[in-house]
Amino acid sequence: MNSTEVAELNGKRVVVAGGTTGVGRATAKILADQGCRVFVCGRDPKALGDAIDEINSSGGDAGGVSADLGSTEGVLELFAAADEWLGGLDIAILNAGLGSHGPLVEMDHEECRKVVHVNLLSYISCALESIKRMKGTGGQIVMTGSMSAEIFDEQASVYVATKAGVRGFAYSLRKEANLLGIRVSVIEPGSIGTDMVDESLEQQRVMQEDLKMLKAEDIARGILFILSQPERCDVITMQVRPRLQII
Repeated sequence: MNSTEVAELNGKRVVVAGGTTGVGRATAKILADQGCRVFVCGRDPKALGDAIDEINSSGGDAGGVSADLGSTEGVLELFAAADEWLGGLDIAILNAGLGSHGPLVEMDHEECRKVVHVNLLSYISCALESIKRMKGTGGQIVMTGSMSAEIFDEQASVYVATKAGVRGFAYSLRKEANLLGIRVSVIEPGSIGTDMVDESLEQQRVMQEDLKMLKAEDIARGILFILSQPERCDVITMQVRPRLQII
């Protein structure tokens, strides 16, 4: 053993919930580059096809299904399809998400419920299905949270509530999952340039050059670091912020 020791990821079977755009897509790609077999899920069939084609055209091994993870039926559809394609599960990346910004009084009840269903309840349901499959063989679950759970962004109360819920859920679940040989981690990014933010692509580029915004690939590398740790290590929380995002 030496200081460069890392876990072997080649051949690992991975589900990426919310894996067709942004952080999820970047994570699916970086794990496929490590030799993982990756099964991705997203709501948009075109984005799903593009993500799978990108990975496979680079020599990776990817499949996927289009499903709405804001519903129980969508979660069950994802895992049934993953069972058939992967034949088992070693790693689950829980990353489905909706942005939600603005005064609460300008939102309607259905919009609030949709954000909670996708951003929090899908994590609970996907974790439940993942643990069923990992129990007895071990595995890892990584959840994408947000620094919003710590800084409580203004005019983002519903979104903040879901990300604070993800943090609490991950911390509590870890205590029972570890006894089953399953590691649970949460990664909390600061501002990221994705399709969930209000800034245009050009504004995102400028902010990234000014060190005030991350790229999706930055978080994907963080997730890879978490998954690469040897069995004796448990990365509970990782926070990644842009250098000059003062929050």
